Amino acid sequence: MKHDKVGSLMTMDVVRAEYGTPAEDVARLLADHRIGGLPVVDQDDRVIGVVSASDLTAHDTARADPHRSRSRFGFPELSPAARRRIAQASARMAGELMSAPPVTAHAEDTIVEAARTMARRGVKRLPVLDEEDRLVGIVTRRDLLRVFLRPDAEIREEVIEEVLVRVLLLMPRSIDVVAADGVVTLAGGLERRSEAEIAVAMTRQIDGVVAVVGELTWRLDDTRQRSDEQVLHGVTDDRLRKL
Repeated sequence: MKHDKVGSLMTMDVVRAEYGTPAEDVARLLADHRIGGLPVVDQDDRVIGVVSASDLTAHDTARADPHRSRSRFGFPELSPAARRRIAQASARMAGELMSAPPVTAHAEDTIVEAARTMARRGVKRLPVLDEEDRLVGIVTRRDLLRVFLRPDAEIREEVIEEVLVRVLLLMPRSIDVVAADGVVTLAGGLERRSEAEIAVAMTRQIDGVVAVVGELTWRLDDTRQRSDEQVLHGVTDDRLRKL
């Protein structure tokens, strides 16, 4: 089944910085290219961190008042946040501003995996790495949204062609497929329960599918038969081990 990879929609011409790139140059790169962040790489082009516009904003704020956080007695607090502000106030290079370790993706990761990583880690962009963990591109939340906003007709066509016809070897109209706002409904009768489970599971993996509503019926519950066979094999294996 066709499943788009991160490498198929990443931007390959990546604006980047090195550890020693001056903070002023980083700010200029972000402004000139109208981007919200960039990866920081080492001499082997491996990503060691990411500098975002919010990092620069925090840097400017910290320089204006590095001891802003104080206790009720008027003494500077040495909390992690305060120490971070002091460090940002004195930062001169990208390597001192960057967030590390970086959250990244690989070119062979699926778009679904990348979207889940972004959501779980709360980031808006992912540097993309090759098999040797070198920077080859970058993908943003906006890039992923273009995939997840696929037309319903396109999603429906992929469910029919890839799931029903190619995988389950069914006729295109053997079950009803309805897609609305990314929600796919599968309805109709199949021969086996396992076919219904496969149809739902594979449809859920298609790019752009938000949810799957399974309204499928089946004539034969072959999953119960498989479960009974597994139990029987397990008992047999136990007896053989005791011989």
